[in-house]
Amino acid sequence: CRDFSHYPYSAQWPQPTPLTMRLSAVLLFAAVGATAAFAPRHTSFVGGSVAHRNSSPSTSALSMKTIAVIGASGLTASECVYQALQDGDTVIGLTRNPANLVIPKGSGGDDAGKPLTDDKLTCIGGDVTNAADVAKVFEAGDVDGVVVALGGKTSDVGDTMLTDGTKNVIAAMKEKGVKRLSVVTSIGAGDSKDQAPFFFKILMMTAMKKIFADKNEQERAVIESGLEYCIVRPGGLTADAPTGVVNVIEGEAGSITRADVASFCLSSVKDDDFPYIGKTPCISSIGGTSWVKDRSKAARGEM
Repeated sequence: CRDFSHYPYSAQWPQPTPLTMRLSAVLLFAAVGATAAFAPRHTSFVGGSVAHRNSSPSTSALSMKTIAVIGASGLTASECVYQALQDGDTVIGLTRNPANLVIPKGSGGDDAGKPLTDDKLTCIGGDVTNAADVAKVFEAGDVDGVVVALGGKTSDVGDTMLTDGTKNVIAAMKEKGVKRLSVVTSIGAGDSKDQAPFFFKILMMTAMKKIFADKNEQERAVIESGLEYCIVRPGGLTADAPTGVVNVIEGEAGSITRADVASFCLSSVKDDDFPYIGKTPCISSIGGTSWVKDRSKAARGEM
């Protein structure tokens, strides 16, 4: 959100007369009515810090968390790692190749591609399909929430890696009493097939048939877990800079930056009152009513 509060007020501007004030009020009323009449009919998610800009930040927004990120070196997962660290959180990552964890292109700016290191980051090398490796994540600290953002071709990782790995994470969470879980799948998974663009549906039935079978079983395992989950189904993913806006879509979804997906995932495991717990929102940057994440210092209680 852009803050215009620092712009100086010019005393040279003409002062409004009563007549112009009344005309302005009429025009504003008409504009609001027209906007409402053409507003898209989608489920909306508005971040509390934006909907209530004049109120103080919630306690949950000020509390630093310990976040586990599974698949930490992946393109979306590394965004989760980087953004959580930027927020002051502690991160415990699990990846097959810790050396591949670098500052992401979307949020990293000029530092993108450099090794991602931080005093609050623990990166564990391991395989998510190995329960012992997953257990190491939860032994490394008191985890508050978990983001699962796994990827890879089935020819490289197997036909059931997503499901098997996520089941291991769920079991470890239950053993340690960790409740909050965010899992990144895809538009078209589960009951969202009709929200996928036509040509993507063709891929789902052909080249991506195996991976979507695995995604569907992964989602089923999460839904049946009994945890406080949010299954995140993004549209077409890009590595662009974050926009700060996420649209929750009921119709066909468009593209979205991985950085914005990461922001949504982190909120789903950090915010006590996150509105999509127990749900499977489809998100993109096109259509719907936007959710804007306020990452200002004021929102984090630093001002």
